[in-house]
Amino acid sequence: MVVPELRPWRAARPHVVRIANAVRPRLARAAAVAKPRIARLARAGKPQVARVTRPKTWQYTAGATTVGLALAAGVVTAVGPWDSSGQRTAERDRAAALGRAGGTDHGRVPGAPAQPRPAPSAGPVLTGLGGVSTVKSAPDGKALAKTLTPLLNDPALGPRPAAAVVDVTTGRRLYGTRSDTALTPASTTKIATAVAVLSALGADHRLTTRAALEPDTKEVVLVGGGDPTLTAREPSDGWAGLRTLADQTAAALAQRGVRDVTLSYDTTLYAGSQKHPIGVNGNLALVSPLMVDEGRTDDSTSGPVTRVTDPAADAARRFGDLLKARGIKATSPGPSKATTRAKTLATVASPPLSALVERMLTDSDNDIAEALARQTAIATGHRADFAGADRAINARLRKLGLPVKGAAFKDGSGLNRADRLTPDLLTALLAKAADLAHPELRPALTGLPVAGFTGTLTTRYTDGAAGVVRAKTGTLTGVNTLAGTVVDQDGRLLAFAFMANNTTNTEAAQKALDKAATTLAACGCR
Repeated sequence: MVVPELRPWRAARPHVVRIANAVRPRLARAAAVAKPRIARLARAGKPQVARVTRPKTWQYTAGATTVGLALAAGVVTAVGPWDSSGQRTAERDRAAALGRAGGTDHGRVPGAPAQPRPAPSAGPVLTGLGGVSTVKSAPDGKALAKTLTPLLNDPALGPRPAAAVVDVTTGRRLYGTRSDTALTPASTTKIATAVAVLSALGADHRLTTRAALEPDTKEVVLVGGGDPTLTAREPSDGWAGLRTLADQTAAALAQRGVRDVTLSYDTTLYAGSQKHPIGVNGNLALVSPLMVDEGRTDDSTSGPVTRVTDPAADAARRFGDLLKARGIKATSPGPSKATTRAKTLATVASPPLSALVERMLTDSDNDIAEALARQTAIATGHRADFAGADRAINARLRKLGLPVKGAAFKDGSGLNRADRLTPDLLTALLAKAADLAHPELRPALTGLPVAGFTGTLTTRYTDGAAGVVRAKTGTLTGVNTLAGTVVDQDGRLLAFAFMANNTTNTEAAQKALDKAATTLAACGCR
C-alpha cells in the first residue's frame, strides 16, 4: 500500500497564510525594500508576456514554484534564500558574479527570433561556494554527528536508519551512518531517474506524438512517443495537446481529400509488460507510450486516482472523437504498427525534458517517472521494459562516476519495494546535479519540492525551515525517506539523505526526518 501524497496546489493556500503570519514583521520590512524592484520587474516583464507564444523552460520552472510568489521577497529575507523562479536568489547572485549565463532557457529553436537572454544559473546551486563569497568552511564532522545522531536515533525512524550529509562544494562526506547501506528508497528513486535520463538525453530533448497515414489504405495511425504529459484538456497549458494534433491531422487529411479513415494506434515503442509489479494502483496508469492525461478518470493532475483500463486505447478513442468533430469520420480504433512507408500528417512535442523532470520531482509523479526510465533505456540501446530501464539507469549513473554498488532500479518511480539506493548514492546524485561540468543535470535540483511551498512538501515545515529546505520525499508503508539540499547558517550548501525502513508510524517518521533537515539548516556545527 502506498501512502498518497497531497496534491500541491489545492493544499497550499492555508499553509502559505500561516507562514505569512509567522514572518509578518520581517515581511513588512522586506516589502519596503523590495517594492521598487518588484515594480521594475513588473514593468519589464509585462511586454514579454505578450511576445512569448511558447513557454520556455524557465517558465515551467517558475510555474513549479508559483505557490507563495507573493511572499517570495519577504521569505528570502525572513527564512532563507528561496525565490519563485525555481532557483534561489543566491544562485543568481553567484552566477552574476561569475559572469555566467545558465542553461535555464531550454526552449530555444535554431533560426527562431531572438529571445531574452536566459537567467544566469550557478555552478553548484547556492552562494557560499569557494572563491565568491565570504562563507566559512564546511561544518565540522564531529560537531555535525553530535547534532544529528540523537535526532536520527528517534524510535520513529525504525531500528536502523541510514544517513549521509555531503558538502556540495567539495563533494566530501561530512556525516554518515550506515551511509553505504542499500535500503528501500521509495520515491527518492526519482532523483536517480532524473539524473539518468537527463544524462542520456539532455535537458532540451522533447517527446513527440504523431499521426501517420499509411499509403493506399486510408489508415491513420496514432503513434505513441512516450510522452506522459500529453493532454486533451483545453487549454493545454503548454503541454502537448491532443486537440492540436487532431486539428493538424484533420487539416492534412482534408488537403488530401480524405474524409473517412481507419484509425489505429501504435504502442510498440515500449516492450514487456505494461503492468507495474505492484499491480493495478491509483498511483499510476499502465506503463504505455501512448496515454492522455495519465489515464486519469477525473480532472486531477497529480496524486492517486482511478485510471482507465487501457490508456492507449482510451487516447486513440478520444483522438477519433476529436477527428469526427473536425469533419473526419474515423472507425473505432485498434492496435497496429506504423510502417516505414507511413507519411507523417502531424506531430506535437512535449515541453523540454527539463520541465518533465521538474514536474516529476515536484509532484512525485509516478507516470512521468516510469516514462523517463523507459526513455533512458531507449536512448542507451536497452530494451524498453522494467529490466532494461534498470540496466540503463545503473549504467548511466556508473558512467557519471557515482557509487552504484548495491543499487537496484526495479522501476523508475520508487513504488517497487525491491528498489535499493544508499544515502551515499543519493547525496552523490545531488552533488553531481550541482556540478558546473554537468549543467544538463540542473533540473534534478530545481525540481525538488520547496519546504512549506511546493509539491509534496507543501504541508511540511510550516513551523520550521519553510523555504530553506528543498527535498524529495519517499513514502511507502513502513518506508520514509528524505533527500535534498539545505544551506547551513554559515552559507554552506549541503546535500543530505535520510533513509528509514521498518517504520510503524508514517506521520511520526516524517516529523523526525523534517526535524533532522531543519536542524541541519540551522546548524553552524563547529
